[in-house]
Amino acid sequence: MLTLDTKNFPEGPERYAVPADRAFIFATGIENSYPTIRGRDGATVRVDQMAKSGHYDRWREDFGLVRELDIEYLRYGPPYHLTHLGPGRYDWSFADETFAELRRLGITPIVDLCHFGVPDWIGDFQNKEWPELFAEYAAAFAARFPWVRLYTPVNEIFIAATFSAQIGWWNERLASDAAFVTALRNLVKANLLAEGAILRTRQQTGTLFIQSESTEYFHAECPAAEERASFYNEKRFLSLDLCYGHDVSARMYRYLTDSGLAPQEYDWFMHWGQRIKPHCIMGNDYYLTNEHMVPAQEDGPITASGEIFGYYVITKQYFDRFHLPVMHTETNLADAERAPGWLAKEWANMVQLRRDGVPIIGFTWYSLTDQIDWDTALREENGNVNPLGLFDLDRRIRPVGEAYRKLVSQWRGMLPAESICLHHG
Repeated sequence: MLTLDTKNFPEGPERYAVPADRAFIFATGIENSYPTIRGRDGATVRVDQMAKSGHYDRWREDFGLVRELDIEYLRYGPPYHLTHLGPGRYDWSFADETFAELRRLGITPIVDLCHFGVPDWIGDFQNKEWPELFAEYAAAFAARFPWVRLYTPVNEIFIAATFSAQIGWWNERLASDAAFVTALRNLVKANLLAEGAILRTRQQTGTLFIQSESTEYFHAECPAAEERASFYNEKRFLSLDLCYGHDVSARMYRYLTDSGLAPQEYDWFMHWGQRIKPHCIMGNDYYLTNEHMVPAQEDGPITASGEIFGYYVITKQYFDRFHLPVMHTETNLADAERAPGWLAKEWANMVQLRRDGVPIIGFTWYSLTDQIDWDTALREENGNVNPLGLFDLDRRIRPVGEAYRKLVSQWRGMLPAESICLHHG
């Protein structure tokens, strides 16, 4: 039976909180993925993006680049696989230094506590004991850094479960509905337990959870593919449905329970998701790869469609479902020359959403520096540098970095923080 300690746990407020005391959030992030994959020799290999980008050696310089762009928010987190050493055992040495420097520089962290991987001693996302252990870790972090108020406890739950347990690329490298639902259950449970632990530790003092999640859409290739595409367009919401206690359709409920989720577990998610939801901002990530083409054949491969609907349409679908304040939490383009145009397009989509009544409170270009091997979704170690950053790996500013700095300068003060609060819908 899933449990959540209710001692000193807040009753859900009647209105959803937004950071009305803050200006619009302009952010970037330090890419800190660390899944495990199968190496060329068949052995398990940890893919640590902060190591590959040089951040462990150049973190002071990286934080300086954030300030150089006049950005005040940074999606950032300590390397979970190196920090959580065992039950109740933590190595805070790197976090102590880096978070002290962030505080000194006046950079507000949006703290990413789990980004696509777990410590070796945990194993993988199939481990049913992990959620409680992760909640203890989250509470320990919150107690050590009480000034931190913004969190993404578990990053992109849908992608973590899909890549690890549905298509067999990362971590447990499984490929079944049962494995996917197990990973999804454990990831969402870890997220909710961590949020409850953080709220209790910080006694609710302005704590907000920005749940960064990939926003997807599945297009039917032909009329015969409509039913299959419809299934995937329901499935894409499952991580946030469970995180926010949103009741799913009969088809998705059958899928979850047929794949191993017990009815009482589903009820637990509905209850606690609704309790946590008032403390949440929905983070929507959108890339060129987020839209897909679905063929009619049941075993036919789902392929990338490129941008068809775009950020506006798909984010509006997620907002209409969950009725939460929104932050654009990730975007980039792996083409240094075209990236400024992509930034302009994403920004225009976001501004229009605000004009049309969607309470968007922030925008993020992800990440600060270029990344490595995301062209193969980290499942191969080829050493390919992907030009996705505001700066290259020599810390030289890219054209999109100049464009983002100009955008921040021009729009700062023009987009006051949302002051509305949304009732449960």
